[in-house]
Parts: sequence; structure tokens; C-alpha cells
Amino acid sequence: MTSSTSHETLLAEARLSSPPASRLTKHYALPGLDRERKQFHEFVAVDLAHTTMLVEEGILSGETGRAILQQLLKIRNIEPSDFPVDARKGSFLLQIESYLFAAIGEDVGGQMHTGRSRIDQGSTVRRLYKRNRILDVMDRLNEFQDAIADQARRHASTLMPGYTHMQQAQPWVFGHYLLSFSSRLHDSFVRLAQAYGRVNRNPLGTVGLAGTSWPLNRARTTELLGFDGQVENSKLGREAFDAADAICALSFIMADLNDLATDLHLWSSTEFGLVECDDSYCGTSSIFPQKKNPVALETIRKAAGPAVNWLSSALATFRAEGTGDQAMRTVSHIDDALATTEGMLDLFTGVIETLIVHKDHMAESLKGSWCTASNLADVIVRDRGLSFRQVHHIVARAVRNAVAQGLTPDQLTSARLDEAAIETTGIVLNLGDSAVREALDPRRFVETRITEGSVGPHQVSRLLERAAEERAADRQWASEARSRLIRAQFSLNDAVARLVA
Repeated sequence: MTSSTSHETLLAEARLSSPPASRLTKHYALPGLDRERKQFHEFVAVDLAHTTMLVEEGILSGETGRAILQQLLKIRNIEPSDFPVDARKGSFLLQIESYLFAAIGEDVGGQMHTGRSRIDQGSTVRRLYKRNRILDVMDRLNEFQDAIADQARRHASTLMPGYTHMQQAQPWVFGHYLLSFSSRLHDSFVRLAQAYGRVNRNPLGTVGLAGTSWPLNRARTTELLGFDGQVENSKLGREAFDAADAICALSFIMADLNDLATDLHLWSSTEFGLVECDDSYCGTSSIFPQKKNPVALETIRKAAGPAVNWLSSALATFRAEGTGDQAMRTVSHIDDALATTEGMLDLFTGVIETLIVHKDHMAESLKGSWCTASNLADVIVRDRGLSFRQVHHIVARAVRNAVAQGLTPDQLTSARLDEAAIETTGIVLNLGDSAVREALDPRRFVETRITEGSVGPHQVSRLLERAAEERAADRQWASEARSRLIRAQFSLNDAVARLVA
């Protein structure tokens, strides 16, 4: 179908008497077009679905719809970087319209915009793009979880010091430590899945603000575009709180990565020497020949810094205008947040997969440590029937006396313990040397932990199983979400093919 229209009128020309200033083009139009070019395929998908629905509902004739859809299919086959853009024409919606007008005329191609606004069209595009990118982040998150699980399984019984206030507090298990992050990251996955659910709602058909008199079938575009539901209130078509919701979930993931990277960074220092990054994830110094710098961990920590402000920046964007200034209802930095989170998950996966764990040094660092003192206190409470507060005083004084005398835990005898007991409570314990030694043994400490979620061997095994179940559920969720989108794409392709044929 062809048209007699010979001149394309730019959208701004009909209302504005001057073309865009060069500065406006440089600082507003071009950056906007660069962002929208990343969403090229989503733009075309929305146009295909909307046009299909218009024809199916009899709003457009079959001949007009066929002409538009044929050109849209040609556009879909163009590489985004090759699609011609003229900043004078405006946003990407108008760039695609211009392409259509050149082929079939404005009187035909212009009918594609029937029953919609740039507001609901643009919001729909952004939601499609965010939804797709969220799934990409989820895939990286699942891969990272697999790497953590492999290391946790490998080190399910690897003893290490546990720290509070940066001081050794109790014996710990490295696999148990990693599983704590497995649990946190699963929560972050669920948080992101919940945000996905609020992103994946269809605003197409809400139009500018108040809906339209055209008999649009919003359920049909919801189906063709793979949305889980609709934005029900037309006033909310442009709202971007879904983006703030998603960016909040991304911030939590970056907080998880930051905490893990910070610990590993510290523990890889010469003073700790508990872990070591593989050479392939390290750098060197230009002046200090001995240096092996964990630059991958530093990169992750650096990237996590700005993530603290992602949500506040999004909400600050909305704050000044109330609900009346719809133009401000965008969260442009979500693209960078998605890219940063996905990239750092990918980088950290490599770090964890190749992480060198110095098991012998971890165990050695427990020798001479009083981090089993709390277990000695528990043994005394259990065997002598004293209150924990009384026993806390006794053990604390015994440690103080031993440190002052330069004694290590394996040199603490029952007699020395009684000296501390007499000094603090006037009680003689007569616990016995073998009982004291066993109570202060780090391995025995771990073996006697029985509460759910503890570092005891049976509990670590249970946590490993629980983590595997959670990872399986997360992978299943992501797989099913992608399957629904694939089915929607097939439905859209079939509907377009029928109309074009």
C-alpha cells in the first residue's frame, strides 16, 4: 500500500516556530536517543503488538495493518546500531514512524499511533526492557550462587576463626560462612523476582492520562507482549515506581557482594592470609615488585559504593513534581544499575570459582586463640550447675591471668582455672585437665554445635541441602519466566504472520 503524502512534517514543526537549539539536541535529544537505541527491539515489539491488536479489533483495516506490519518486520531485522536516526525528529517512537512514513506515507504509517500516547508507549517499552534485563541479572545471580555452593561444599569442614569487632570470637567453618551468603543472595533473588512482578505489568492502553475512546483490547497486547498483568489505573501508566522497586532490589544484591568482597579482601591481606585470589584476578605494582593486588575484589567494592544511592536518587527524581509532571517519571540510571549488577556478579563468579583457600593457615590461626572460651563456660555451667554470668567471670579472669603469664589455651590447667574461680567467686570447680583441654579444642567446639543453622557438621550438611533447594527454585523461576516470554513471542509472530499473509 502506498500513499500520496510527499512531505513529512516533523512533530515539533506543527506547534513550535523554531527548530531545536543545538545545545538542546546535544544535551537532551542525543543522550535520550542513545538510551532508547538500547531498547530498539522492545520498541518494535510494542509497535507490532499494538498494530496487531488494532487490526484484530477492526480499528485499522487489514490493508493498512498489513502495510504497517510488513515495514515493522523489516525494521526488526535491522541491527540497532544501523537504524537511521535524525535527532531533529525526536524520540525513538518518532524515528520509527519516520521510517514508516518514508516507505508507506504518513497517512498510512501514522495510523499506527491510533489509541496510544508516547507516554504509555514509552512506558511499555521501558518495562519490557527492564524485565528482560532483570532476567539477565537473575541468570548471573544463579551462576554466582552455583560458584559459592561449590566452594561451600568443598569447605564444609574447614575450620577458621570467626570474628566480631574484628577480634576472634569463636571457631567457625568457611563453608558455613559462604552459606550465609547463599541465604542472603536467595533473599535478594526473591526480592528481585517480586520487583519483576511489578515491572511486568502492561501500561499500553492507559494512553496519556485518562484512557481513550478507542475500543482497545488491552488484554490482547498484554498477552502478545508476555506481561503478567495490566497497569489498571490509567493515571499510573507513566509511573516509574516499578523501576525504583527494581533498583532497590539491585542495591541489595550489591550490598551482598560488597560484604563478601570486603571480607575476602581483608582475609587475603598478608596479616590474615586466610584466602588468596587467583593470579588471573589480580594485578601488580609498578614500584613494589612483591605486590599481588586483589584488583577484582577492589573493583567489586568500588562498584558497590554508588549502589547505596540508587534508590534515593530514584525517589529524589519523583519528589519535587508530585504526580502532575509526568515527564519526570523516569529512572534513567536503572540501565547503569542493571549493567553494574550483572557485570559484578559475573566478575565475582570468576573470583569465587578460582579462590585459593589456605586451610592449613586457617587452622593454624586458631592455635593460641582463646576463641573457644565460651565453650569452656558452657561446659562449666552444664557440669557444675552455676549461672552463666558467674562462669563468665571465672573464664574471663582465667583468660586474663593466662595472657598476663604468656600462656596459651593448651597450657590452661584445671588448677589455674580454679585460681580464677576463687578470685572471682570463691568457688573451686575441680573440672579436671582433660575436660579443660577438650572444652578449648576448636574441632570439638564445632562438633558440639547442635542448634539449627549452626556450624555443626550435621547442620552444615542441612544448610547445603537447603541452599541447593533454594538454588533449584530460583533457576526454575527464571526458566519459567523466560519460557512465558518465548511463548508470548511466538504468539506475536503468529498473529503478525496471519495478518501479513
